[in-house]
Amino acid sequence: MKFDVDPLPYSRDALAPHMSAETLEFHYGKHHKSYMDKLRTLLEGTVDADKTLEDIVRGSSGGVFNNAAQIWNHTFFWKSMTPGGGGPPNNGIATALIDQLGGFDAFKETWNSVGMQQFGSGWVWLVVEGGTPRVVSTPNAENPLTTSAKPLLVCDVWEHAYYIDHRNARNAFLESFCDDLINWDFVAENAG
Repeated sequence: MKFDVDPLPYSRDALAPHMSAETLEFHYGKHHKSYMDKLRTLLEGTVDADKTLEDIVRGSSGGVFNNAAQIWNHTFFWKSMTPGGGGPPNNGIATALIDQLGGFDAFKETWNSVGMQQFGSGWVWLVVEGGTPRVVSTPNAENPLTTSAKPLLVCDVWEHAYYIDHRNARNAFLESFCDDLINWDFVAENAG
């Protein structure tokens, strides 16, 4: 395979106290790595082993899709956060997108509601589809790469993303994600 687990874009303690080093140790160091280890085993000796991760996500199913999509989703998630992030957008592109959704407070309310309504494991995304920003959720490993939507931002709502720091309070994690972690420069980069 031509790809590996990308390094985190910050140190493991850089998001504390909103996401602890312990959470990152388990989530990035164990869960994310485990998906890569399983995908390597599934692809060994196959024609798919030479494809890009995105092509594997778009063209696979079953265990290969689940592991490849989880690798892609998690890599996107790490980049969706930054130390000192969150709060209203601080750049023109992200501000324009959020303004289309009614401003930061309306975006945050929708984001948290969609994230809370995702039953079980999954993801909440900011996407652009047909030129219109939307907040959507996907279950399990699903992601916008298999649709016409363009992903801009994601938050993992699987319990392992927040249980160490927030126990079973997914809503507290979603609040903290919006207020303290969103990487608006990454959103602008993806929208550009």
